[in-house]
Amino acid sequence: MYEFDWSSIPGALPYLWAGAKTTLEITGLAIVVGIIWGAVLAVMRLSANRVVAWLAASYVNLFRSVPLVMVILWFFLIVPSLLKAIFGEGIGDIRLASAFTAFALFEAAYYSEIIRAGIQSVSRGQVSAAFALGLTYGQAMRLVVLPQAFRNMIPLLLTQAIILFQDTSLVYVIGLADFFGAAYKVGDRDGRIVELLLFAGAVYFVFCFGTSLLVRQYQRRLVK
Repeated sequence: MYEFDWSSIPGALPYLWAGAKTTLEITGLAIVVGIIWGAVLAVMRLSANRVVAWLAASYVNLFRSVPLVMVILWFFLIVPSLLKAIFGEGIGDIRLASAFTAFALFEAAYYSEIIRAGIQSVSRGQVSAAFALGLTYGQAMRLVVLPQAFRNMIPLLLTQAIILFQDTSLVYVIGLADFFGAAYKVGDRDGRIVELLLFAGAVYFVFCFGTSLLVRQYQRRLVK
């Protein structure tokens, strides 16, 4: 019968925390860039210009049709070459840079669909009123539609952020030591993979479940 030994965890906490910071950095940057670029894509998809709408739809459909792990590998192969061509050899961790790029661009496709739905949830009377006041399409979107749409979208945006936090564990395929990768390496080193992965799973569960409860509370307050 397997005997559990949790003694490796206390000494590994600094290394695990360093991995957790990498996870949070990737998550935070992907959320910010994903929402900004996703908002641009959403507006493009709703544009009356068919070429612009087609380009945005093609981008979204491409990233939503391929596995995230494949996108991570794509950018791990592409980004280093671009960075070396631009900055030479004196660059930082190319694995982290490629992970940032992959997650930001991938998540933008999903945020785009959330934001597009949020924009369409705003009454067209609001847009007509903005045009009646002399606002351009861009001004109407920026000043009237998007502020209202984001209020409706916040629960879905936060839920997608939780999914993104979980998905960051996939960076192990490029050898990046995020929280999951750090836990696996410590477990492999000490011969206690089961204990470390159970610990990592418990941390992911507590964080994601707790955040989900907060999102639900916020959603109930919006309904009221």
